[in-house]
Amino acid sequence: MIYVDADACPVKPEILKVAERHNLPVTLVANSGLRPSRDPMVTNVIVSTGFDAADDWIAERAGPGDVVITADVPLAGRCVAKGALVTGPTGRVFDVANIGMATAMRDLGAHLRETGESRGFNAAFTARDRSAFLETLDRLCRRAKQA
Repeated sequence: MIYVDADACPVKPEILKVAERHNLPVTLVANSGLRPSRDPMVTNVIVSTGFDAADDWIAERAGPGDVVITADVPLAGRCVAKGALVTGPTGRVFDVANIGMATAMRDLGAHLRETGESRGFNAAFTARDRSAFLETLDRLCRRAKQA
């Protein structure tokens, strides 16, 4: 299963392409409306607008052999802890070896924004990010199918 934190995910079409190639079901989870899909392998889940409702839904279900796509580091950490394969939309893999550092860097960035030391601008999503994501997702799907 591929779980997608879908509210602000810039790579939904790419996910669906790779999932179809690997014959893996996809669940898109969001707080707001999603465009319905005619593909029987795609499920849309709309959760409440509560804080972290989509994250909680995914974290409760993801486990070994599942792929999770999220830019949310705390959600990535929860899914890694449960044995899921996790990547961000830029192709950055989150795993047991790097989730601690990713969490620390996220917390540092939040602190710097709170103190005014940083304005917190995110880099623009590029074609290179999209390409890296496709490569990473394909690799993780192959690993998930072997699990």
